[in-house]
Amino acid sequence: MYCGWIMTRPTGRLADRRWSALVLAVALLVSGDARAQSTGGGLSNLFGNIFSGSNSASPAQPQTTPGGNGAPPWSGEDGASGHPLMTASAIRQAAANFGNCVAAMWPDAARRNITQENFQRFTAGLEPDLRIMDLMDSQPEFTKSIWDYLDILVNDNRLAKGKEILAKYKAQFDATEKAYGVDRYAIAAIWGIESNYSTQMGDRSVLQSTATLSCIGRRQAYFKDEFLSALEILNRGDLKPEQMRGSWAGAFGPTQFMPTAFKRYAVDADGDGRRDVVDDPADLIASTANNLKKDGWQTGQTWGYEVVVPQNFNYMLADRAKTMTIAQWEHLGINRAGNQPFPHPTEKAYLLAPAGAEGPGFLMLQNFRVIMKYNPAEAYALAIGHFADRLRGGQPFVQPWPRQERELSRAERLELQQLLAQRGFYRGTPDGQLGGQTREALRSFQASIGAPADGFASSDVLERLRGH
Repeated sequence: MYCGWIMTRPTGRLADRRWSALVLAVALLVSGDARAQSTGGGLSNLFGNIFSGSNSASPAQPQTTPGGNGAPPWSGEDGASGHPLMTASAIRQAAANFGNCVAAMWPDAARRNITQENFQRFTAGLEPDLRIMDLMDSQPEFTKSIWDYLDILVNDNRLAKGKEILAKYKAQFDATEKAYGVDRYAIAAIWGIESNYSTQMGDRSVLQSTATLSCIGRRQAYFKDEFLSALEILNRGDLKPEQMRGSWAGAFGPTQFMPTAFKRYAVDADGDGRRDVVDDPADLIASTANNLKKDGWQTGQTWGYEVVVPQNFNYMLADRAKTMTIAQWEHLGINRAGNQPFPHPTEKAYLLAPAGAEGPGFLMLQNFRVIMKYNPAEAYALAIGHFADRLRGGQPFVQPWPRQERELSRAERLELQQLLAQRGFYRGTPDGQLGGQTREALRSFQASIGAPADGFASSDVLERLRGH
């Protein structure tokens, strides 16, 4: 989702909305989230109206984007990924064949029991939204720190609105908890963070977006399934086309279902014959709970605990693959923040240190992994878990974040990866995104020089790489 931008806050009501959305998406980049670059979500709405520009060796004339709702047109430039299907010429060629591409999907639609009448009705007049090509294949210049991200998402206004939602739909939350065993506060947190309680759901046509991505660009097979699934939803009558508006990647509704996720998880909670996850609170709440339940939600269990990590701790143990019981972590000197006891010493958890040795640690349980299936970014899952706790009446995190640290620019992140590769620690392709492979390489480098191997990409560790 996304192109170069500068973190200068705009002003005005619409600007505030875009800023909140922007920061939410940035958290995906903090965690090296794949969903940010592929499937969208409430997070992807942000980019539909915020970002512009892409990377190209030569300038090109901008192209008009049909149905762009006032958004900037396609830049007309090559995509930043360098993928052959993302060159400007390949995009133009595919766009010229768009009508034929959509028509050629009729046999696949028929196999999904979509009537020919509905196929023709729902695809009539579809035109490609080429602006999506910039959003799909752009690169962020800067990222937002996890503490700034949490500050903005878990705020007093959103907490107040969440409590209103919990009270207003108490009956629906009661029924959902009874049926699915999923914590109402987690569902309310997802609703609040994905769409700011239905106020920021995106305004792009899901059909237009998924059709565009089915026929143009580097992920056509993936999005063909999403497009055909969107047609199935309309064919069945669960939703109307005007309800299916959302992100550039096709996520829609208050908790941002992709069409294929809708097919797997949407339920008709109130028995009216339709699975309406957009305008029916009962269906929305139950469908989101069903999603979490089917992904492995553990009833009665929290998502994790804020913990105090002792000095000189071996941060090589801070790895999602290295799970131990709470009692074993305690034996290694890990204590719960605020001097509180752990309620279940036999629970299995892994240690997360999102800001390195200078910030708070967290022991993550099964439900944290479930939230990451909803959106595979640690920053996102941490925001959901923390927001759920605050809605329940919990307090802010106890320990301070290293707010003196600055986030590295994309050029610096690329340089860090390149230096790690030169020294034999990193074997991936430098892309400026600090995912798990980069953090693992960084930890190995830190260990080799006797520094805390926390995998945190600070300006200090970059300087040490430069001088090493």
